[in-house]
Amino acid sequence: MADQATQLRNIMQSQGVNRPRARVITVTSGKGGVGKSNVAINLAIQLRKLGQRVIILDADLGLANIEIMFGTVPKHNLSDLIYQGKNIREIITWGPMEVGFISGGSGITRMSQLDREYLTYIITNLAELDAIADTVIIDTGAGIADSVMEFLVASGEIILVTTPEPTSITDSYSLLKALNQHTRFSRENTVIKVVANLVSSDNEGQILFNKLNAVVARFLKLPLTYLGAIPRDQALANAVMQQTPVSMANPTAKSTRAFERIVGELVGNEELKNSRRGMAAFFSHIIGGRNGAVWQ
Repeated sequence: MADQATQLRNIMQSQGVNRPRARVITVTSGKGGVGKSNVAINLAIQLRKLGQRVIILDADLGLANIEIMFGTVPKHNLSDLIYQGKNIREIITWGPMEVGFISGGSGITRMSQLDREYLTYIITNLAELDAIADTVIIDTGAGIADSVMEFLVASGEIILVTTPEPTSITDSYSLLKALNQHTRFSRENTVIKVVANLVSSDNEGQILFNKLNAVVARFLKLPLTYLGAIPRDQALANAVMQQTPVSMANPTAKSTRAFERIVGELVGNEELKNSRRGMAAFFSHIIGGRNGAVWQ
C-alpha cells in the first residue's frame, strides 16, 4: 500500500538522521537442528565479554529456543508492545550476563496490518532500542519460509550456520538461492558470513565452506565470507542440558574458544560500518516491503 509506505518514510525521517544505530546481525540456517540458536546466544555472550550491550530478538515463530537455552520465560513479547501499550524496555527479558532478549511472537507477522498511530509507536520504540544496544542479534527460523526471507532481505549482515551433513549443505544452498532470487534482496548492501558448526576439526570446517562457496560462486555469483568453525564438543552439549551458554559454563572449552575467535573476527572486520540500518529501519524495511516499498 503506497500510503503506508509514505507514512513509514515520514516516521523514519522524524526520528532524526543523527540517532544511534545498532549493528544488526541476522543468524539463520537452511535447516533446523544445526545449532543456530546456540550460535546466536554464545556470540551474544562473547560480545558482552567485550563490553558491548547486546539484545537477541527471537524471530523463530515456531520455536522458543532462545528462552529455553536461557532458562527463562519472557513475560512479554513484541505483540505486547504493539497492542498492550508496553514500551520497548518493558518487553526485554534480561538473561545471563545482562544479555537482553525479546520474544517476537505473533507480533512480527501482524505488523503489516498496523495503522499510522501504531506504526509511529512501534518505530519510535524500536529507535530507542537502537540507543540501548550496540548489537542486536536476530535469530530467525530455519529454512526458506516467507517470514525468514523477510528478515534476511532486511538485514545488511547475515550469519549462515551450516554443518558437514550433506542435507545441511544442500539446504544452505537452497536458502541462499531463494535469497538471491528475492525481489528485494540487495547483494551490494548485504554481507553473508558462514559458520561451520559441529565439525571435527578446523580443517573440516574450511573444507565445508569451500564446498558451499564453490557451488554458490558458480551458480549464484554470490560472495560468501568464512567466519570460522565451531567444533563438536561435549562441553557444549553439557551446557545445553544445563540451560547455560557454554561461553559461561566452561570458559576453556574448545567451543568457547571458537566462539571467542569468531567474535574477534566480527568485531575486527565489521563491514558496512557507515551503513548500519539499525532496528527502526530494519523493521520499516519489513513492513514497507510487504506493501511494495524498498528500504535502504
